[in-house]
Amino acid sequence: MPALFDKDYDGSRLRIGKLVERTPTQRQYDVTYRGDGLTISGRIAIPEGEGPFPAVVLAHGYIDPDDYVIGQGMTRERTWFADHGYVALHVDYRNYGSSDSEGIPGADLSIGYTTDVINAVLALRAWDGPVDDDRVALAGRSLGGGVVLNALVAVPGLTDAAVVWAPVSSDVSDIYRHFLSGPERADLRAGIDMIYGSPRDNPEFWRGVSSRTYVDRITEPLLINHGTADETCPIAWSRETVRALRAAGKDVTLAVYPGEGHDFIDSFEESMKRSGRFVEDQLR
Repeated sequence: MPALFDKDYDGSRLRIGKLVERTPTQRQYDVTYRGDGLTISGRIAIPEGEGPFPAVVLAHGYIDPDDYVIGQGMTRERTWFADHGYVALHVDYRNYGSSDSEGIPGADLSIGYTTDVINAVLALRAWDGPVDDDRVALAGRSLGGGVVLNALVAVPGLTDAAVVWAPVSSDVSDIYRHFLSGPERADLRAGIDMIYGSPRDNPEFWRGVSSRTYVDRITEPLLINHGTADETCPIAWSRETVRALRAAGKDVTLAVYPGEGHDFIDSFEESMKRSGRFVEDQLR
């Protein structure tokens, strides 16, 4: 993580591609942008009207890159934000969609994805489209929630607010134990152990790549949405993240959804309305 603090970010050259969807309230396009020597793909939703509009950059959760299609993972959120007057830029990340590939997906513990999201914010602000670059937020789901926390730590003041749904733990060793324990991830686990050492063998490294270690750097208000029945990312992870942030004197809100699982099937609209009010209040 400290390597991200002093990194030179160069997100630029946001390019609009083909129109993939149009409704009475918005248009959605495939996009690419440049950053970190790579071309990263994604999808952007633009409200109808002249703008300029506030904007939100979206970081999706884990999907097998072999099964992923452009813009997958936060389709509902992208559409909702555009329907409510936001330009919404969904980032595919490196190794996803039509983005350039680099390394082994997941082996760098989302540091590359974090760089891609930071560069997306910069590319969006530099774009000559209808974006109010003084009103930009970050939003992420699951793995993308962890990416958002990384970005907030890496570049304080990058955006004006952040929202996450069912985020992974801010302690990366929790993620290692929870997601890499099964036989289907044995090869990835062995590769990570060979490069970095396990959390038991090299705890200093795992603290060093965890956003929780550096939450004192965060400046943006943060809303965390989490369901009590989430078995993929236990709500206890978010409670620990909130405790760390509050201990550091940070502005964080935890919204709890009784009985809701990881995918926010029943509470999606409720969580979006809450998140929309939160972002609107912060971007005024």
